[in-house]
Amino acid sequence: MFSSFMTNAWLSGTIIALLAGSVGFFVVLRGSAFAAHAIPNGAFAGAAGANLIGVNPLVGLVVFALGAAFGISALSRRTRSDVATALALVMMLALGAAFLATSNAYEPAVNALLFGEILGVSSSELLPVALLAVVCVLGLSTLYRPLLLSSISPELAVAKGVNVRVIDVAFLVVVALSSALAVPVVGALLTFSLMVGPPAAARIVTSRPLRALALSVVFSVITLWEAVASSYWTNLPIGFFVGTMSAGVYLVARGWSLAQSRRPRGALA
Repeated sequence: MFSSFMTNAWLSGTIIALLAGSVGFFVVLRGSAFAAHAIPNGAFAGAAGANLIGVNPLVGLVVFALGAAFGISALSRRTRSDVATALALVMMLALGAAFLATSNAYEPAVNALLFGEILGVSSSELLPVALLAVVCVLGLSTLYRPLLLSSISPELAVAKGVNVRVIDVAFLVVVALSSALAVPVVGALLTFSLMVGPPAAARIVTSRPLRALALSVVFSVITLWEAVASSYWTNLPIGFFVGTMSAGVYLVARGWSLAQSRRPRGALA
């Protein structure tokens, strides 16, 4: 499990988990789980298109993820955000279906991009993944205070001079880049589970922003590490373990919260 060929899996998985936990905290705080689901599924079409023209799939992932982010932002100005997200999702899926129908050579890689193939990450892919992760972390660090304020109280953020529209677009760009990194590792269908399960569990455990952000990262890393180990031993897709373990982390946190809320009543009785 710690042999040389697994080194790339552990490194890429840890990078993805650190990023997913950080971005996912704001995804949960802002109620943007639908966007976190739609963008990686739209980015999947980009990988199919990139393969069709002979380009690195990561390039297609980034381009289509950014396109989905800007499309959702633009449409949200004229209609409800959930409708805009759904429209962007169906458009990207339609393009993906067209790309897949055009190229038979892409079919063997479909399962890997849908459900993840962390054991197939090569050394040449680590550098771009690390660079994009650094860009995302720097973006979150820069946006942290106005993003936190606009997530908790948009009206107060506007009163304090925060351009909420710009913050929304910038955050969607960070989600798009994070999704493009996570799709080759945990798969398009379950990328959002890593961005929602552990962060939601952290929000249940504590209401303090910095502590919740730290716990979100810790839960995400633990989930990913357990998923990598389980995938290695069972030879099942890592996406399966990421999804089930993310849900498990949330259920454990919910059970702990219920136990804590009932303790004072028992003491009074």
